[in-house]
Order: sequence, then structure tokens, then C-alpha cells
Amino acid sequence: MKRYTDGVTTFGLSDVFAARTHLAGVIHATPLRCSRSISALLGRDVYFKFENLQRTGSFKIRGAYHKLCGDVAEGRSVVAASAGNHAQGVALAASLCGKPATVVMPKNAPRSKIKATLGYGARVILSGNNYHEAYQVARRVCAEKGAVFIHAFDDPRIIAGQGTVGLEILEVLPDVDTVVVPVGGGGLIAGISYVVKELKPSVKVVGVIATHAPSLLLSVERGVPVEVPVKVTIADGIAVDRPGDLPFQFIRRYVDEVVAVDEEAVGRAILLLLTRTKTLAEGAGAVGLAAFLENKVAGPGKKACIVLSGGNIDPPVLARVATGRKTALRGKEIRERHRTFEQDSTHSS
Repeated sequence: MKRYTDGVTTFGLSDVFAARTHLAGVIHATPLRCSRSISALLGRDVYFKFENLQRTGSFKIRGAYHKLCGDVAEGRSVVAASAGNHAQGVALAASLCGKPATVVMPKNAPRSKIKATLGYGARVILSGNNYHEAYQVARRVCAEKGAVFIHAFDDPRIIAGQGTVGLEILEVLPDVDTVVVPVGGGGLIAGISYVVKELKPSVKVVGVIATHAPSLLLSVERGVPVEVPVKVTIADGIAVDRPGDLPFQFIRRYVDEVVAVDEEAVGRAILLLLTRTKTLAEGAGAVGLAAFLENKVAGPGKKACIVLSGGNIDPPVLARVATGRKTALRGKEIRERHRTFEQDSTHSS
């Protein structure tokens, strides 16, 4: 098997297998099942990898625990920046490992994700209007505290943890021909694509982004990571203005195609999953199905696996989807969310 190397980072399947051993007893080997009704609708066998049923409601606990609970943070506190799911992964991992954690989240982060992060024991700071601004604050906090920064995606141990999803897909569905993965910063698709291409090179790997967070498409076009401002999107979990440097190198080498889906398509996908599979996916988790509904995934493949990366959707957003209203929060609602949070003294420590 070939190891990935760029002169700085060396990465191989052994790293992913080590991560799986490390995660044993901590994470769930989430279900991978075929939906007959959605398969009939799309004209191919469609399987879903239900990472929305993972601990904390998303795949993020895989990478967070593998990184944080190694020897990198021995005796030190940790700091992270997140739009929501990485926050919960870091908070739970820190709790399991007995380490204090501080997470900086954007002001418009879903309240359900904020409350869950607090519930796992982390301190939460709301700052900035997007992930990029929250990240800058988190880096300053980290330096001030002398803490260890747990990056959401630009880290080989994070990528190795997320790559365990790829191992589980191939073990349960060895004859899969297409794997479709949501992409924000790129850590999940970096790990999955590496594993899939190393173990079964014939499989097509497709990344899906939100049109309101288009940086990856421009980055692929230019051949280098490019920063592009994001708009408020229902797919808040992948609302990142720049792919990570290391994940981008994996994407260039191992991902066959990147496509974008709009807000309406994501809303339809959330509803279809809810009505046909009785599962709740957040916007970021539903973009893979949205890509199929919009005929964005080409090719003759008959057996596809769509990764449902998370299920942490805010109730107000779900209500908007269910009633067909616009899904983006208005500025007044974001300010109200922030005001309500500031009144909750449990976030300070």
C-alpha cells in the first residue's frame, strides 16, 4: 500500500487502523443500510452511512478523540474552533479524557449545538460571524492559555480518525462503486478518500459542498486552497471559507469530483430522508443526497454510499424546511440567539 507523503506529513493505512483501535469502545460502528424507496427514486442502489447516529450526532468524535486523547495534550487544556459538530466532539473527548476544553463558536452557531457542547462540559465562547472569525479568536485564546489547539480538519490524526468511516463502508459494502461525502474543511473526505482509493481504487469518490460556501470549487480550479467568504447556509456544518492545507492535498490526489448544491436542494433532501428513511439529517449531512436529487453525481455506477455526516439540526431550521420557508436565519434571529446565550451564565468558567 502506498503512503501519502508531501515532504512534511507522512500518512498511511496503518494510521487509520491505529485510530480504529484507539476508538474501540468509544465510538459506534454506525449502520450502513440501503433505502429501497430512495433507490427506486434514483434508479440505483443507494446506501446511507448513518453518522448522524454517531455519539454527539456526527462523525467528529472520531477525529477529536483520536487527536485529543493521545499524548499530544498530556496535562494541558485544549482549545478548538467550530461551527458546532467539532465543538461537541472535542467537548465529549475532553470529558472522557479528563481535560478542560474551551471552544469558540460563531455567534450564529445553532443553539442546539451550543447547548450540547456546554452539556458535554466545555466552556463556550461565542465570537465572530463565521468559522474563520471564530478560528482567529480560538488561536488567540489558545496562545493565552498555553493550551493545545485541536484543529477541526487540518491535522493528520484528525484525518486518520475520520478515515475509520471509510474502513467501515468497505467492510460492510465491499462492492460499492461510488462514495459521496459532504465537504467543509475537508478532514472527513480526506480520510475516507484515502482509505477507499488505497483499498479499492475503482471506487468513485465525490465531494459535495454548499453553493453558499464555494471555496473548495475555486481551490480545485486554481490548484491551491483559496479563501472565499461564506453566506449563511442551512448546511452550517460545512460553512468553511477555506479548505485545510493538508485535506486539500488529499482531495487533489484521491477525490474524483467536487459538486455544489443549493439551499433548496438541501432542504428537499432533509425532508426526503425524514419521510422515507425516518432519519434526521442536518443540512451538511444531507448534501450528498441533494447532489443525487439534482443529478450532480454522474456515472454508470449502480451501488452508491452517501455519508450522512451529522444530524444536529436546529428545531427552527427544521420547522422552516418542513413548511417550505427560507432556511437561512435572518439577522434579527441571530442577534436574539446570541442575546439569549449571553444571559445563560453556564457558558463561562
